[in-house]
Amino acid sequence: MFDSGYGGLTVLKELVAHLPDYDYLYLGDNARAPYGSRSFDTVYEYTLECVTHLFDRGCELIILACNTASAKALRTIQQKNLSAFGPGKRVLGVIRPTAEIVGDYSKTGHVGVFATNGTVTSGSYPIEIGKSFPALQVFQEACPMWVPLIENNELNNPGTEYFVKQYIDRLFVQSRYIDTIILACTHYPILKEEINRHLPAGVTLLSQGNIVAHSLEDYLNRHTDMKERLSKNSTLNFLTTDTAGLFDEQASLFFGAPVSSQHLAL
Repeated sequence: MFDSGYGGLTVLKELVAHLPDYDYLYLGDNARAPYGSRSFDTVYEYTLECVTHLFDRGCELIILACNTASAKALRTIQQKNLSAFGPGKRVLGVIRPTAEIVGDYSKTGHVGVFATNGTVTSGSYPIEIGKSFPALQVFQEACPMWVPLIENNELNNPGTEYFVKQYIDRLFVQSRYIDTIILACTHYPILKEEINRHLPAGVTLLSQGNIVAHSLEDYLNRHTDMKERLSKNSTLNFLTTDTAGLFDEQASLFFGAPVSSQHLAL
């Protein structure tokens, strides 16, 4: 699993709970995070470098557990680079699994998306949702303050409440009929309780960990060749491009358990 930093650990947590037999290797590119405000070319370059390292370590299947990387780099890597890594290698993202189920939750046909600037400007969610549910209307709101608040563990204070309410209000100005919202950044589930406190009654808030876990299980059941190639020793290993000690201190907030990582110099 690859992420620009910590957020993907909220997805990994659900994968391990749902599919505990597999071996997992997590790489967080914390030294170059955040990705949300970076250009398409830079995100592609960084993501490709990390994907290459994971394949070099023997991974058969890589999940980009970063919405920005999924939006700005996944398709190019799949179309341009994947064949060079050898037959059978696969890279998957987190946007499509979410887009393929969101319409099952909305009764009004108005769906909201909270995401980074990079994911919003990519237009990936309206495009992917439109493929599965063309009648849905999608309204997006970038939330640039949420990631730094989360990573500084500023979860329960007036400043955090202010920025949570501000972005919710901005989204509902676009449509008061929104009844389903995607947390389209894997950091954001850390704020889920605070976000829910300020949402109108009856609005469903979707985080991606559980969605991706079920999607991966379905993918492996449909691709038995991949399922058979993946190793199953229930191991967990963590890599970070930043200081391992710092990563470990922060990672437990996202993963919900102690983490022991190794530094990776790219």
